[in-house]
Amino acid sequence: MNGDSRQETLEHKIVVWKYLYKAAEDLLNRGKLHDDSKLEEPEKSYFDKVAGTVGDLKFGSPEYKAFIDENLMPALKHHYANNSHHPQHYKDGINDMNLFDITEMFFDWKASGERTKGGNIYRSIEINQERFGISKQLTRILTNTAKYLGYEQ
Repeated sequence: MNGDSRQETLEHKIVVWKYLYKAAEDLLNRGKLHDDSKLEEPEKSYFDKVAGTVGDLKFGSPEYKAFIDENLMPALKHHYANNSHHPQHYKDGINDMNLFDITEMFFDWKASGERTKGGNIYRSIEINQERFGISKQLTRILTNTAKYLGYEQ
């Protein structure tokens, strides 16, 4: 028996739209709350001390790593423990993250790359692939997303 699939397809579209809308609400809420812990103690005083200085460092360089370790590690330990968009938040790192954590992480890397000398999303993906043991498949998805969004290399 042949019929008209139009109604079923339209109903399916509405269900998918509802799921996407709910996901978009979650992402928007994450953006609203992103890094709020940096605005309060015990993190704020550490970030106040280095305000305006991190941009002079090349992301991923030995100097960058040493600067972070020497100046921000206590704040970052607290930050990672309270913000699920960081692999360090989870026992098994990136493998324990969900799609929303990874999405927020991706845009965090994009924004952070814009704050450091020579930084960009592609460099962040490359450095963090090794740092966090990100699979080749996820690395490619992140890179494809940067290209899709038109981010320059």
